[in-house]
Amino acid sequence: MTTAPSHLDESPLTAHGSVLQTGIPNGKIVMWLFLGSEVMFFTGLIGAYIVLRAGQPAWPAPDRNLNIPLTAVNTFFLICSSVTLVWALQSYQRNEPGKGKLGLLATTLIGALFVGIQVYEYIELFHAGVRPDANLFGSCFYVMTGFHGAHVAAGVVAMAVLTVMALLGRFGPRYAQHAPIELTGLYWHFVDLVWIVLFAIVYLV
Repeated sequence: MTTAPSHLDESPLTAHGSVLQTGIPNGKIVMWLFLGSEVMFFTGLIGAYIVLRAGQPAWPAPDRNLNIPLTAVNTFFLICSSVTLVWALQSYQRNEPGKGKLGLLATTLIGALFVGIQVYEYIELFHAGVRPDANLFGSCFYVMTGFHGAHVAAGVVAMAVLTVMALLGRFGPRYAQHAPIELTGLYWHFVDLVWIVLFAIVYLV
């Protein structure tokens, strides 16, 4: 009695290894799953803010309590950091490590500048009496922008690590050589997008 070839007994989930071959690197799948959880987290924060604000008979005017021009400039800086990060990644893909190192360094410095400006804004707001325990507006403002600021700060640390790795010559044109930059970039661009939404809802509406 003959038996069928062993490869016919393999299920799609076990063929060619223990996982189904999707063509998508495992690191990228993990990052997308992580960002999906982050989407739910920030959606919950923004949704709670909208519900709380809609339930109040009066809400402090953002232009009277917040430094909108300064934050608009800070938003521009954060958007620029996404541009420099894309430039860094593309430079490595084109095998131009010198430009890649410069792009990573620029992204790190601009991200640190964003965090520094946000800390300065917090200090000014505290002096003006806008504090987390002052009212519902203050509580919502600091929770939403504070969590986002923590995400940016974590991203700055990651970008600093990538910059050091770049200076040590760890990255190259093949995907396996620049994957950490691309994966960190997904996180960084997500954080930028979230800030644009927060800036529009908290500062402009």
